[in-house]
Amino acid sequence: AFHWARLIEILDASERMLELLSDDTIIGGDILNTEGEYVGEGVGVVEAPRGLLIHHYIADENGLVKNANIIVATTCNMAAINLSVKNAAKRYIKEGKISDKVLNMVEIAFRAYDPCLACATHSLPGLMNISLTIYDSEGNVVKRLRK
Repeated sequence: AFHWARLIEILDASERMLELLSDDTIIGGDILNTEGEYVGEGVGVVEAPRGLLIHHYIADENGLVKNANIIVATTCNMAAINLSVKNAAKRYIKEGKISDKVLNMVEIAFRAYDPCLACATHSLPGLMNISLTIYDSEGNVVKRLRK
């Protein structure tokens, strides 16, 4: 249960943020570093509550970003998300009968890893626009569900 560990990390991160917000060296007025040149290439990797976040930037001689590659937690978690969605489908599709409950369980499965998927900010829990296409073993569409 990857997501239970992430919940603990989120709680810890929230508590740590409160500590950091009371640190004058962090929230003071002199926090912008204007020294140095912003040219060349840089990579940053952070283990965040939702998973690994990787940034890679290349800036030209004027400090303008010419190339950026950002790998977000959703990408890093995709194998686990797919496995959870597959397990939810196996558990809730019985004897070829597919109900709206399958959609709810699939949504729960991927939101456990990434509650902030693009549309998550625009919908209440359980009200996300989601569609599910069920295929048979030969790749033919059996059923499409929308919510």
